[in-house]
Amino acid sequence: MSIKVLLAGLLAGGSFAMAGETAVVTEAKAPVASATPTADNPLSFFGGKVTFDFQERVRGEIRENNFDFNEEVDSLTDDSWLLQRARLGVKIKPSDEWTFYLQGQESHELDSDRPDIPGRLGAEGDDPIDLRQAWMQFGADQGLSLRIGRQLLAYGDERLVGPSDWSNFGRAFDAVKVRHAAETWSVDLFTSSVVTIDGDEFNQSDWLDDDDDRDQFFSGLYFSANPGGRAHTIDAYAFHLYENGMVGDTNFATVGGRLKADPKKLDGWEYDFEAALQKGDVRGGDLTSVAAHAGTGYNWMQSSWKPRVYVEYAYGSGDDDAADGDVGTFQNLFPTNHKFYGALDLFSWQNIHQPGLTLQVSPVKNVSVRFDYQMFWLADTGDAWYRANGTTQVRPIDDQADNFAGSEIDVTVSWKAHKNLALTAGYSHFFTGDYLEATGTASDADFGFVMAVVDF
Repeated sequence: MSIKVLLAGLLAGGSFAMAGETAVVTEAKAPVASATPTADNPLSFFGGKVTFDFQERVRGEIRENNFDFNEEVDSLTDDSWLLQRARLGVKIKPSDEWTFYLQGQESHELDSDRPDIPGRLGAEGDDPIDLRQAWMQFGADQGLSLRIGRQLLAYGDERLVGPSDWSNFGRAFDAVKVRHAAETWSVDLFTSSVVTIDGDEFNQSDWLDDDDDRDQFFSGLYFSANPGGRAHTIDAYAFHLYENGMVGDTNFATVGGRLKADPKKLDGWEYDFEAALQKGDVRGGDLTSVAAHAGTGYNWMQSSWKPRVYVEYAYGSGDDDAADGDVGTFQNLFPTNHKFYGALDLFSWQNIHQPGLTLQVSPVKNVSVRFDYQMFWLADTGDAWYRANGTTQVRPIDDQADNFAGSEIDVTVSWKAHKNLALTAGYSHFFTGDYLEATGTASDADFGFVMAVVDF
């Protein structure tokens, strides 16, 4: 039976149960006959064999000049709106070897002047009840396991592969994944296709959409080790992306590695480093690109305010000539970019130089205040400035423009008000640089939000 047929049966059949991949479930060591919820989780029944999860998230946003950098024009994107998202899932685990998971999601953008169409003018849009996850797994979490169906993929810091959960939809894959997990190391082997959001129809990947000629395959091998449970995690990975294209196929490999230190095991010190190389073809052009990130910091873990200071630098290569048939732009794959390149989501890990500073304190219990300052240069003005989605260009290419794009300040306050309730508020300001002045209007941009998340 082919992967496509098997996935179609799994996703369309509707008989598999679901549960949040991020849900924490304590499973009983022996069967419990009673259906009474456990004390630790009121949504867990039959000794952990059936567990429901639920999340409701509401976020109000206000944005000014985020897209056109022009304060003289009141565009549709200079507006405020409310984003609402609900998820309901259930996990059924009849034995240690079998797990079934199903999760539905409903997303809406309310009171917005933008079209309620996902991706149009940057809109989150509306996606009524749809299927976010539906997978079955054979094998325990330790040892060898096979997971097949619609699922989340997240690796390392998610600079290349992650669920992008800040967006109102998130990201999921139709995938087959084999995993072997030991006490101090794990290795994943997978092949997949990303699920495309469609506000009017059932969300599908290329594996299930017979009308889509793209035929995307995203595959990878990811190894992670924490030798002896010590302070350092070492990762190595190889990813491969193939897509049919109208102007040429995309077919390239990404190889790289990551080193990350745990400040709890290094007396407060932390550091991380990641680098990747890409070779192959992008839309018919010859691809050679690189990217790297390095950061270090210190945490005063014994202090009541728990201060943290962190400095970092990120680089993603660009292309010096769009017409020469060679591609130098680093391909950001399927990342969670909101965490790394400013809250306004103006940048991705491609064609940038980005130094940054983070300061963080916890003035009272369960409250965190964070300040981020980042500066951005284009690596090459012969290439475009790419937004967080990795495809949308901010301005037409101008290789004569200065490469300083601007700087951004982000202030975020988070409060874990209850074990099931988290509140967050933030404000960001982008100071435009010489690049925008050379290529058009250059008004500063602002972004603010308040968000509440109820999670069970």
